[in-house]
Amino acid sequence: MSVPKYKRIVLKLSGEALAGEKGFGLSPEIIKTVAAQVKDVTDLGVEVAVVVGGGNIWRGKIGSEMGMDRTTADYMGMLATVMNSLALQDALEKLGVETRVSSSIEMRQVAEPYIRRKAIRHLEKKRVVIFAAGTGNPYFSTDTTAALRAAEIEADVILMAKNNVDGVYSADPMKDKNAVKYTDLTYLEVISQGLEVMDSTASTLCMDNDIPLVVFSIMDNGNIKKAVLGESIGTVVRRNG
Repeated sequence: MSVPKYKRIVLKLSGEALAGEKGFGLSPEIIKTVAAQVKDVTDLGVEVAVVVGGGNIWRGKIGSEMGMDRTTADYMGMLATVMNSLALQDALEKLGVETRVSSSIEMRQVAEPYIRRKAIRHLEKKRVVIFAAGTGNPYFSTDTTAALRAAEIEADVILMAKNNVDGVYSADPMKDKNAVKYTDLTYLEVISQGLEVMDSTASTLCMDNDIPLVVFSIMDNGNIKKAVLGESIGTVVRRNG
């Protein structure tokens, strides 16, 4: 059996990745595929935590454009992540994978409140933990949530699964045919060059806590397992080159 490179991971999924080609809402086929890929990783004995975005249901930026208060718009986005988390939990448990949704906003009827020690205990028992509702605070993205939770649970890596690109590029490859794909970067390069990997708060958190980041495409089946095994896919971002 292949030996995983990482023992404990944080998998960051964008909300759009769960929408598939529709770009909005949830795609049952995509959720089932992602759940199956997560199961493949847990079968290797890897401890898996997941952070899911909510952009397939609501984006705070849209609320701002509507003239909505930023804080209200952000809280709506947090609730969207809870919906995605519950959908992923259901798909995982249908495959026999024990899963807990841990929410930064208390809603005891549907999810556990986030408690660091409890989340770590779940991971040690090989349960998948899905961190929902972001950090529980407005003005912070789910990228920052992934970085913060990874630091708190002492994860070995953040695996950032994208639905529209297969790594980090010098420019948007959908708009610029001359965009160059990077295989390795440092967080300082990401921040100084303004590369759209994750927001600067998240990048700084990862850099300060020496948490590596692997950016890859979720659309190729089996890529999560490949990333966990340390295969060369996508782009790796580290504190030092």
